[in-house]
Amino acid sequence: PPFDPACPWQRRLPARGAGRWRMARYLAQIIVVGAQVVGRAFARALRQEFAASQAAAETRGRAGQQSAAASSISGLSLQEAQQILNVGKLSAEDIQQNYEHLFKVNDKSVGGSFYLQSKVVRAKERLDEELHIQAMEQERKEQNKRSET
Repeated sequence: PPFDPACPWQRRLPARGAGRWRMARYLAQIIVVGAQVVGRAFARALRQEFAASQAAAETRGRAGQQSAAASSISGLSLQEAQQILNVGKLSAEDIQQNYEHLFKVNDKSVGGSFYLQSKVVRAKERLDEELHIQAMEQERKEQNKRSET
């Protein structure tokens, strides 16, 4: 007999749960596509950040690379260390004077904070490293001048 859609016995009903499987498949596809979009955006942002850091490193030059390395090792930037020790221009005397004062003021035995005291120590270490870098750079420049003459 031919198929009669009006006949209730011949109507084809979807199998139980088929709609759920279809929905799960669509949901999985949405998740995969979303993850691909996020992954591409992350990769693009990473490439841009890498290019920007390369450009900044080229701009800073060799001394800048050493300074950046010192910042990453100590965990403090040069500006942050200067702010902590309240030093505008890098001079060994000002750094030492402010360090001694802040170290004594933040001593735990006089009610100070060990955390702040450790920040003061790290700031002094960072500024001392920067002074060392500047001295090495100055020495290198002087050697280049002597070799040219």
